[in-house]
Amino acid sequence: MVRIDCQSHVFPPAYAELLCRNPRWLLTTRRADAYTIDYGDIHRFVLRPEDYDPAAKLRAMDAAGVDLSVLSVNIPSPELLAPDLALEGARLCNDYLAETCARHPGRFVGIASLPLQDVPAAIGELDRAVDHLDLRGVFLPSHVAGTPLDAPQFAPFYRHVAGRGIPLVLHPTVPSWGAAARDYSMVPMFAMMVDTSLAMLRLILGGVLERNPALRVVHPHAGGVLPYLMGRVEEQTEVKGRGREHITRPPSAYYRNVYLDLVSPSALALRYAYDFSGPDRLLFGSDHPWIAIEGFVALIDGLAIPAADKAKLFGSNAAELFRIS
Repeated sequence: MVRIDCQSHVFPPAYAELLCRNPRWLLTTRRADAYTIDYGDIHRFVLRPEDYDPAAKLRAMDAAGVDLSVLSVNIPSPELLAPDLALEGARLCNDYLAETCARHPGRFVGIASLPLQDVPAAIGELDRAVDHLDLRGVFLPSHVAGTPLDAPQFAPFYRHVAGRGIPLVLHPTVPSWGAAARDYSMVPMFAMMVDTSLAMLRLILGGVLERNPALRVVHPHAGGVLPYLMGRVEEQTEVKGRGREHITRPPSAYYRNVYLDLVSPSALALRYAYDFSGPDRLLFGSDHPWIAIEGFVALIDGLAIPAADKAKLFGSNAAELFRIS
């Protein structure tokens, strides 16, 4: 059974250095062998490049029996950078991904980071990443420096992505409202899961999926809180008639076509995701190097589901989505 890890991160050393040049809200300071990254006064993140070493990742994959990982550059992503740094940062990320994949054929594929605050530049870099670097998808943060994902300025981007058949892989970033959750480490613990759910719901209710039915989206971490709340969402839209200005079908009709990655350290949550979505839109993932891969392998192995469905979760769904032969 092929195992493809659909959420696995690297971090280019050159990109870490570029972050130190950013002059505004996202501030990065190098201290010895680590970088301290401050998202204003909301959240502090310590980045150690050695944690993202591709050789160490390969050893972890081998130990867990994982054949291939879909790599993305971890946050902070280029949409948070000053305008004169954003495209340079995206290019550094994407070139690094392409070089890493080329050095290890058959073990890695990558998804592109983009300067989404500049839609024409993002479209141009996307085409370069796909056509010249063989990257297989797009890293989509849960907001673009505070701008919601369904904002009108992103409409040409979604049309372009849908026309090219490239998957969008939603990923948490520090929420713009994160001050409400900065105590007790609630930003990574809780707020990021809520923020990706809010972003996904905006893509649905804002009509992005209605206008772009070919768009393929991955919602991480077993859908955050959205699958659990979908009944309430639809009671609001279908019974009370609220929030339906841009959609013609119930929200779950759009969400059924969204992929969920299974990065959740809870067997109960994974079983709920399986019962909610069925086997054809679920993707094995680990969030390595944040979490050991073996634990997520064990969780999927432990699901009481047919072997054919486990094969879909572990690899065949991802192989189709990311064009992995």
